[in-house]
Amino acid sequence: MGEKIPTVEEQAGSEEVRYRKLYESDGRIYTRKISGFYQNIRRYTGLPLIVGFLLMPWLVIDDRPAMLFDLPARKFHILWMTFWPQDGMLLAWLLIIAAFTLFTVTVLVGRVWCGFTCPQTVWTLMFIWAEHFCEGDRNKMMKLDKQAWSLEKVLRKGSKHFLWILIAFITGATFVGYFTPIRELLIGFWPSIADSGFVTFSVSPVAAFWTLFFTFMTYMNAGWLREQVCKYMCPYARFQSVMYDTDTLAVHYDKARGESRGPRKPNEDYKAAGKGDCIDCSWCVQVCPVDIDIRDGLQYDCINCGLCVDACNQVMDKMGYERGLIRYTSEDELEHGKTKFLRPRLFGYVAAVIVMISTFVYTVETREPVSVDVIRDRGARMYRLSGDQVQNVYTVKINNMDRHAHSYDIAVEGDADFRIRGYRAMQLEEGEIFTMPVRVSVPKDQLESSKNTIYIIVTAKGDKTITAREKTSFIGPHVEE
Repeated sequence: MGEKIPTVEEQAGSEEVRYRKLYESDGRIYTRKISGFYQNIRRYTGLPLIVGFLLMPWLVIDDRPAMLFDLPARKFHILWMTFWPQDGMLLAWLLIIAAFTLFTVTVLVGRVWCGFTCPQTVWTLMFIWAEHFCEGDRNKMMKLDKQAWSLEKVLRKGSKHFLWILIAFITGATFVGYFTPIRELLIGFWPSIADSGFVTFSVSPVAAFWTLFFTFMTYMNAGWLREQVCKYMCPYARFQSVMYDTDTLAVHYDKARGESRGPRKPNEDYKAAGKGDCIDCSWCVQVCPVDIDIRDGLQYDCINCGLCVDACNQVMDKMGYERGLIRYTSEDELEHGKTKFLRPRLFGYVAAVIVMISTFVYTVETREPVSVDVIRDRGARMYRLSGDQVQNVYTVKINNMDRHAHSYDIAVEGDADFRIRGYRAMQLEEGEIFTMPVRVSVPKDQLESSKNTIYIIVTAKGDKTITAREKTSFIGPHVEE
């Protein structure tokens, strides 16, 4: 016989034992419809983002999509500019700027990005709209789920999932449309009848896979996972507390004013009974998309969407109480009655963002649409003597990164009379890379050293502003001093 293992109750005695799981889902969250100031902001900030996301692949600039990341051709067309793999540092800087901007906003007003403009939030809002449109408000959805399966339930559930899949497919196709022309992509999904009688599609397997993949992920994230993405998958929720301080504006419950909470009768002197303004109606919980109770204090799950503020303000209006029991405020304002907006930490973030944006804009504006790489020919001798001339051979690679074709001249600069031999101007099409051998010669008596610094300069014919230069070395015979 083995030794008896004590139960949890026997181990803990009279103390309550609680376990917290790393991942736990309490089932479906039934959100209540709400209207108000912050709900309107969510709509008016999300709508331009959705419209911009959907329309951008359809816009055409200079006979090409305004936004196209052409990976096979290694071209990234963004509005009137084309970027290349060698411009990858600009992308890195852009991501760093976005991160610091997010930090700055978080220090000032908390997780407003999550609550108002995060794609997960915006798409979840669309899916919730489809849910309410097909199944009704919170109480109707709860009642429908408890009903036995019937024709009405099948139609309501089926129409909801049809709208979800339709929104998800439009999202997936639009996202892939940033990497392949969207007109060709959608035409490829249109079925046609082959000679064999089978239905076929002309879309490429790769494009079809990624479209269906992003369709599935959108359907899952915005339809089924929702708050789990914000709670367990998004890293921003985990490190946001590092950026918060006591003056950060966030959604807070005014505990001093609201407690003790509880229902009350009409015209009751609830303050004499020791009650606060909170009537414990739980509307703030019912409208929360991540299913938390803001009255429990600031929580990492909170996305600062402000829906609980709108709900509480409506209840306060009905009760005839002052608004703001739940509001955007800071810990210092709740405790000391004042928020410090001007503080060193915020100034530091703002200054860093301004410097980085200024540097980024300057770099993009002064970015040359042509690049040149020069390599000395190591397979040949270090230098050649031809009469009184000393020659070096180089491999010159010209990359035309402009959106137009150009003919390029090559020149050389140095402390002596260096000249290019055996080269004639070549026309390069947009994005074309041309590599050629080039000889540079100089009179032997003009060399003052065996190793000299020269610059190879590439300039577009007819447009002197398109130019690039590369530093290299010219090797000659030993010069006695």
